[in-house]
Amino acid sequence: MSGFLAGVFVAVLPLLAAGFWLGRRTARPRNSLGGLGTPVEHATFQTLHTATLAAPPLRAGLTEETARRSAKRLRTLLGTDALCLTDHESVLAWEGVGEHHRAEIMERLGGPLETGRGEAFRLTCDIIDCPVRWAVVAPLTVDDRVHGALVACAPRESAVLVRAAGEVARWVSVQLELADLDQSRTRLIEAEIKALRAQISPHFIFNSLAVIASFVRTDPERARELLLEFADFTRYSFRRHGDFTTLADELHAIDHYLALVRARFGDRLSVTLQIAPEVLPVTLPFLCLQPLVENAVKHGLEGRTDKSHISITAQDAGAEALVVIEDDGVGMEPEVLRRILAGESSPSGGIGLSNVDERLRQVYGDDRGLVIETAVGAGMKITARLPKYQPGVHPDGGIPRA
Repeated sequence: MSGFLAGVFVAVLPLLAAGFWLGRRTARPRNSLGGLGTPVEHATFQTLHTATLAAPPLRAGLTEETARRSAKRLRTLLGTDALCLTDHESVLAWEGVGEHHRAEIMERLGGPLETGRGEAFRLTCDIIDCPVRWAVVAPLTVDDRVHGALVACAPRESAVLVRAAGEVARWVSVQLELADLDQSRTRLIEAEIKALRAQISPHFIFNSLAVIASFVRTDPERARELLLEFADFTRYSFRRHGDFTTLADELHAIDHYLALVRARFGDRLSVTLQIAPEVLPVTLPFLCLQPLVENAVKHGLEGRTDKSHISITAQDAGAEALVVIEDDGVGMEPEVLRRILAGESSPSGGIGLSNVDERLRQVYGDDRGLVIETAVGAGMKITARLPKYQPGVHPDGGIPRA
């Protein structure tokens, strides 16, 4: 991660040079700077501040909306009469004068968009007092692919503007690359949720339907109740909206799941729940606890004919909700567990532990992964620490951005 941050820092360095250039253009007497230092220091601060304001829209990718929201800030960075952002097809946003040059600029972008190299050219205009006479094109590239262009327009040709536009375009490209990384991360988490759903589907659905079928003749009312439990659980597990849920909803789905499991195993399985009401509204990643309970059921009953016990507790711990899932089953070697969490080994059921651990770390940070205590014959205790409040994390929300 430090190498990545260093790369971003290097990408910002050219903006300091642009700030210096802007400072030279806009230098004013010391007493007009409000105590911020020399004209160059003041201009550098203004440049970095403007860049900071322009960055958030670009982190969502290059669209008409994000281009419109960032174009004004980018024009301020360059101090030009006009600036536009384009994709391969059209001008996404125009800021400043001379908007009647849109069509001409798009006609001249073929070469730069194809080669990825910047270009400057004279604009033709019949309007005598139009201040826009030259255009400087700087392609926006991500992973060697040209996504569009930043075009700065000015009254005259300027080597300084050519260089400054190129540096600002590089900075914009870094923001678009970060947007790509965010989208890749979102796709990865969505794929992980799909993997969990795929894991839930085959055996659990078959076993649940088999249990329900066994009650159809002997106890129709029981069969009806279990069928409703099954419908509610599968409806929750395969829902399409939102990447987050509440602890209350997740526990409700777990209750449906356990009802089906108890119908299958009878009095071989006992479950106790201790849930503090104040933590029920806490938001957490969707399908985050159910795989842990499924793991507890599997390892609690595996290889034994006597009774197994599972406890689920959710406690209020100040700024966190502390969720603990514990079974008295066969447990496992700590080294085997380490390999599972590292993705080096994936025995049956292991995908649930590694998947949940990875998603918790992605959403809340590396210090919020699962804490698992286990040994052969000693059962397993899994602890999840869920912050009560996290920016960008809410029941109907998407993946929060880092």
